[in-house]
Amino acid sequence: GVNDAVALAAADVGMAIGAGTDVAVEAAEFVLMRSDLEDVLTAIDLSRKTFNRIRLNYCWAMGYNLMGIPIAAGALYPTLQFTLPPWVAGAAMAFSSISVVCSSLALRGYRRPRGIIRDHSYMPKFMMPAAQGNV
Repeated sequence: GVNDAVALAAADVGMAIGAGTDVAVEAAEFVLMRSDLEDVLTAIDLSRKTFNRIRLNYCWAMGYNLMGIPIAAGALYPTLQFTLPPWVAGAAMAFSSISVVCSSLALRGYRRPRGIIRDHSYMPKFMMPAAQGNV
Protein backbone atom coordinates (compact mmCIF):
# COMPACT_ATOMS: atom_id res chain seq x y z
CA GLY A 1 0.00 0.00 0.00
CA VAL A 2 0.92 3.64 0.35
CA ASN A 3 2.64 2.95 3.68
CA ASP A 4 4.95 0.40 2.02
CA ALA A 5 6.43 2.88 -0.46
CA VAL A 6 8.86 4.38 2.06
CA ALA A 7 10.07 0.94 3.17
CA LEU A 8 10.43 -0.23 -0.44
CA ALA A 9 12.49 2.84 -1.33
CA ALA A 10 14.77 2.40 1.70
CA ALA A 11 15.27 -1.36 1.24
CA ASP A 12 18.26 -2.86 -0.55
CA VAL A 13 15.90 -4.74 -2.85
CA GLY A 14 12.21 -3.88 -2.91
CA MET A 15 9.51 -6.05 -4.46
CA ALA A 16 5.92 -5.05 -5.03
CA ILE A 17 2.92 -6.84 -6.47
CA GLY A 18 1.68 -5.33 -9.71
CA ALA A 19 -1.86 -5.18 -8.36
CA GLY A 20 -0.65 -2.94 -5.50
CA THR A 21 -0.79 0.83 -5.30
CA ASP A 22 0.98 2.93 -7.92
CA VAL A 23 3.22 4.49 -5.26
CA ALA A 24 4.49 1.07 -4.11
CA VAL A 25 4.99 -0.11 -7.69
CA GLU A 26 7.04 3.01 -8.51
CA ALA A 27 9.21 2.66 -5.39
CA ALA A 28 10.07 -1.03 -5.89
CA GLU A 29 12.97 -2.37 -7.92
CA PHE A 30 11.08 -5.55 -8.83
CA VAL A 31 7.39 -5.64 -9.66
CA LEU A 32 5.69 -9.03 -9.63
CA MET A 33 3.13 -9.08 -12.41
CA ARG A 34 0.99 -11.77 -10.80
CA SER A 35 -0.12 -11.98 -7.18
CA ASP A 36 1.81 -15.22 -6.66
CA LEU A 37 4.47 -15.30 -3.96
CA GLU A 38 6.31 -18.12 -5.76
CA ASP A 39 7.41 -15.41 -8.18
CA VAL A 40 9.65 -14.01 -5.41
CA LEU A 41 11.60 -17.28 -5.43
CA THR A 42 11.65 -17.28 -9.23
CA ALA A 43 13.07 -13.74 -9.21
CA ILE A 44 15.80 -14.83 -6.77
CA ASP A 45 16.64 -17.85 -8.94
CA LEU A 46 16.73 -15.75 -12.12
CA SER A 47 18.97 -13.17 -10.49
CA ARG A 48 21.40 -15.91 -9.40
CA LYS A 49 21.52 -17.35 -12.91
CA THR A 50 22.02 -13.87 -14.38
CA PHE A 51 24.86 -13.10 -12.00
CA ASN A 52 26.52 -16.45 -12.80
CA ARG A 53 26.23 -15.65 -16.53
CA ILE A 54 27.84 -12.24 -15.94
CA ARG A 55 30.74 -13.93 -14.13
CA LEU A 56 31.13 -16.48 -16.94
CA ASN A 57 31.16 -13.73 -19.58
CA TYR A 58 33.69 -11.71 -17.58
CA CYS A 59 36.04 -14.69 -17.16
CA TRP A 60 35.74 -15.60 -20.84
CA ALA A 61 36.45 -12.05 -22.01
CA MET A 62 39.30 -11.59 -19.52
CA GLY A 63 41.01 -14.83 -20.53
CA TYR A 64 40.50 -14.15 -24.21
CA ASN A 65 41.98 -10.66 -23.93
CA LEU A 66 44.86 -11.75 -21.69
CA MET A 67 45.94 -14.17 -24.42
CA GLY A 68 44.89 -12.23 -27.51
CA ILE A 69 46.25 -8.75 -26.84
CA PRO A 70 49.89 -9.81 -26.27
CA ILE A 71 49.79 -11.99 -29.40
CA ALA A 72 48.32 -9.12 -31.44
CA ALA A 73 50.98 -6.77 -30.02
CA GLY A 74 53.75 -9.07 -31.23
CA ALA A 75 54.81 -10.85 -28.04
CA LEU A 76 55.50 -14.05 -30.02
CA TYR A 77 57.56 -12.33 -32.71
CA PRO A 78 60.99 -12.50 -30.98
CA THR A 79 60.82 -16.26 -30.42
CA LEU A 80 58.54 -17.65 -33.16
CA GLN A 81 58.68 -14.86 -35.77
CA PHE A 82 54.89 -14.80 -35.68
CA THR A 83 52.61 -11.75 -35.81
CA LEU A 84 48.91 -11.35 -36.42
CA PRO A 85 47.74 -9.15 -39.26
CA PRO A 86 45.57 -6.27 -37.99
CA TRP A 87 42.45 -7.62 -39.68
CA VAL A 88 42.79 -10.94 -37.81
CA ALA A 89 43.18 -9.13 -34.48
CA GLY A 90 40.09 -7.02 -35.26
CA ALA A 91 38.09 -10.09 -36.25
CA ALA A 92 39.16 -11.84 -33.04
CA MET A 93 37.96 -8.90 -30.93
CA ALA A 94 34.65 -8.87 -32.82
CA PHE A 95 34.31 -12.62 -32.18
CA SER A 96 34.95 -12.00 -28.48
CA SER A 97 32.10 -9.48 -28.32
CA ILE A 98 29.75 -11.70 -30.32
CA SER A 99 30.47 -14.70 -28.10
CA VAL A 100 29.67 -12.70 -24.94
CA VAL A 101 26.40 -11.44 -26.46
CA CYS A 102 25.39 -14.95 -27.57
CA SER A 103 26.22 -16.30 -24.12
CA SER A 104 24.00 -13.65 -22.56
CA LEU A 105 21.18 -14.46 -24.97
CA ALA A 106 21.14 -17.99 -23.54
CA LEU A 107 19.22 -16.50 -20.59
CA ARG A 108 16.24 -16.11 -22.90
CA GLY A 109 15.69 -19.85 -22.48
CA TYR A 110 15.24 -19.49 -18.71
CA ARG A 111 12.58 -21.73 -17.24
CA ARG A 112 11.33 -21.24 -13.74
CA PRO A 113 12.21 -24.15 -11.45
CA ARG A 114 9.43 -26.60 -10.72
CA GLY A 115 8.42 -27.32 -7.14
CA ILE A 116 10.46 -24.48 -5.68
CA ILE A 117 8.25 -24.29 -2.61
CA ARG A 118 9.09 -27.89 -1.67
CA ASP A 119 12.78 -27.58 -2.57
CA HIS A 120 14.15 -25.20 0.06
CA SER A 121 17.54 -24.72 -1.65
CA TYR A 122 16.09 -21.72 -3.53
CA MET A 123 14.80 -20.04 -0.39
CA PRO A 124 16.78 -17.43 1.51
CA LYS A 125 17.36 -18.43 5.13
CA PHE A 126 14.76 -16.03 6.52
CA MET A 127 12.04 -17.70 4.42
CA MET A 128 12.79 -21.28 5.57
CA PRO A 129 9.84 -23.07 7.14
CA ALA A 130 10.00 -23.97 10.82
CA ALA A 131 11.15 -27.49 11.66
CA GLN A 132 8.31 -30.03 11.95
CA GLY A 133 9.01 -30.87 15.60
CA ASN A 134 9.35 -27.24 16.72
CA VAL A 135 5.83 -26.13 15.83
